[in-house]
Amino acid sequence: MKHYDVVIIGAGTAGLSARKEVAKKTDNYIVVDDGPLGTTCARVGCMPSKVLIQVANDFDRRKKMEQMGILGGNQLSVDSTRVMAHVRALRDRFVKGVKSPMAAWSDKLIPKRAQFKDLHTLEIGGELVKADKIIIATGSRPVLPVEWLPYQDFLIDTDSFFELPELPQAVAVIGLGVIGVEIGQALHKLGVKVIGVTVGKAIGGLSDPALQDYVAQKLSAEMPVYFTGATLVGKTSAGKIQVSADGTVFEVDKIIATVGRRANVDKLGLENLGIALDKKGMPDVDSNTMKLKQAPHIFLPGDANGDRAILHEAADEGVIAGYNAVNEEQCFRRRTPMAITFSEPNIAVVGKHYSQLKNDQDSFVTGKVSFEGQGRSIVKLKEQGLLHIYADNPTGMILGAELQSPDGEHLAHLIAWAISLKLTVFEALKLPFYHPVIEEGLRTALRDAALQLALQLDLQLDNGEHKFELLRCGDAPIR
Repeated sequence: MKHYDVVIIGAGTAGLSARKEVAKKTDNYIVVDDGPLGTTCARVGCMPSKVLIQVANDFDRRKKMEQMGILGGNQLSVDSTRVMAHVRALRDRFVKGVKSPMAAWSDKLIPKRAQFKDLHTLEIGGELVKADKIIIATGSRPVLPVEWLPYQDFLIDTDSFFELPELPQAVAVIGLGVIGVEIGQALHKLGVKVIGVTVGKAIGGLSDPALQDYVAQKLSAEMPVYFTGATLVGKTSAGKIQVSADGTVFEVDKIIATVGRRANVDKLGLENLGIALDKKGMPDVDSNTMKLKQAPHIFLPGDANGDRAILHEAADEGVIAGYNAVNEEQCFRRRTPMAITFSEPNIAVVGKHYSQLKNDQDSFVTGKVSFEGQGRSIVKLKEQGLLHIYADNPTGMILGAELQSPDGEHLAHLIAWAISLKLTVFEALKLPFYHPVIEEGLRTALRDAALQLALQLDLQLDNGEHKFELLRCGDAPIR
């Protein structure tokens, strides 16, 4: 029986990151993955979806051209066959970029499936192997409600969407999390009739009620959106599918189901490990080491643990798991959480969500700004957005933010960096802000938070800011 120092199950983002760490210490390892290779992000996730969004936003911009004096935009049209071919072409380029470096260690890649027989034994393609350390990095897959399965011919999940030869004429997008909002809005902009369906108003992961209401109102102004879920009624004689939502029945060609993902651990034989599993069949994972708490030689990073299903988090977790598999165990401080929805405008949640703070309203203040009427937003003809930034009371430490704004992806990074550096709103306001830029909206929200804190702390602030730092010429700072 072959014996390895480390076996890595899965060659996605987490598995590839883990492999790099493992390879620094040992050559006695293998990576087991029966494909398809190329990572979820590159094949069916963040990258092809952004290509589609770019096409949709470019086409939608034609609506603003006449206002700017650029004529002829109303003559533009969409060839959806070419759109999807373009999406796949760039998708294939991204996948190639992932797979090409794998050639250097192809002798370590086993294109088979693995299953646990016991804590240290795996069956890989009918062969038993032993491993001192095992890293489970098997990713996740889309889920479909069981009651929808009779209508499978009408269902499109995110794993199959980008293989469509052309876009349907009418779709229901059920589930308005990150992917649902992105794909639904992009299809609407490309001329597809889109019906959006969700449960509640947590669009794009927002939890702040004011943001939820604002974004729901704005999205509903673009396309029909229903907020109490959907029921599949049945197939019509014309070959369409009927969907019922909020008492309304409508017909569409296809249903794009974005109702969640499931960790790919259900066929690994975890029940053979003799450890406790929760009702979803998941073991308990230490988020700072990635090890299973009841089997510390086994690690579970990335989407497979169901915690932070985002590429950069999967990469970080893979590094943590790989390092701890071949080194003395270390606990790692995790980066500031950041989730971005590439809708237009962008939606983002950074640091602590409102839902994590709301139970103690006196412990924080909320700095607010609207991007309706904000200078650079006016220039860009993108006057839509709302930003709430949460600061500790009384220290002013920036805790988190929820937002929808033009170029919100960049604001999210700035806020995440400020949180990571443990800046207060007062310290952040000492940093430079150019004019005119979207970032000035962030400054307005920081000023709002600072003024609220100043009133409580009896501080003398100038429009929410400390005055300039004074220097004696050629001497040290006065303050």
